[in-house]
Amino acid sequence: MKIWLDGELQDAESARVSVFDHGLTVGDGVFETIKAQHGRAFALTRHLERLTTSARGLGLPDPDLDEVRRGCEAVMAANPMALGRLRLTYTGGVSPLGSDRGDAGPTLVIALSETTRRPDTTAAVTVPWTRNERGALTGLKTTSYGENVVALARARERGASEALFANTVGALCEGTGANVFVVLDGELHTPPLHSGCLAGITRALTVDWAGAKETDLPLDALERAEEIFLTSTLRDVQAVNRIDDRQLADAPGPVTAEAMRIFDERAAADFDPR
Repeated sequence: MKIWLDGELQDAESARVSVFDHGLTVGDGVFETIKAQHGRAFALTRHLERLTTSARGLGLPDPDLDEVRRGCEAVMAANPMALGRLRLTYTGGVSPLGSDRGDAGPTLVIALSETTRRPDTTAAVTVPWTRNERGALTGLKTTSYGENVVALARARERGASEALFANTVGALCEGTGANVFVVLDGELHTPPLHSGCLAGITRALTVDWAGAKETDLPLDALERAEEIFLTSTLRDVQAVNRIDDRQLADAPGPVTAEAMRIFDERAAADFDPR
């Protein structure tokens, strides 16, 4: 397995990042996960734009996007596979042991791992912890993922693949790594960005392509929804068949099935939608 580390391909077994890297010591970093199919990265332009937005929000220098593209192409060419998870990690680099950032410059790592297509349906749970829609990192895709690790572990304990959060005012927000959509009275809705959710790439495409409304929703909308689905880079559009102890249909409902169909068709027609 080959990875891209600071400008060149290296063997994964011998590649090393400093134990003083700020991404390791204090979570000072941003990242993107991109779907790679047969050597092509889906929606790469949108992902790189969000990488830059996250870096700026964290106060990191803008990433060199030409280098990032070269690294992505090199890693996919060196590790051929039908379907993969392409992970870009961009950190504050070697720094003092503390919150202050050093002057060594950022670290860039690009890695790829093989994966399989997700099932059409999955289970999700709600968790008692909240997203802070007014936090310093709100809307940024940072490596500070401790909350998500804890919440996802709770979901796994309950036989689910995703945990859903409310924000501090009790509004439906997002999952640990996915955005959430609900069907109410036959209409498709998703929480707006001011709820504190991440501006998911698949979320934005689904809003545009399937005509979803961005709506402030209470968490208990999940109890009333006729259909629920999740979106993310590797899920694409995935129906929820159980939320907590509430059982929904075993197969995707009509609105979800149509969103899945539209997404698959549009994505196949344009692998880098702008």
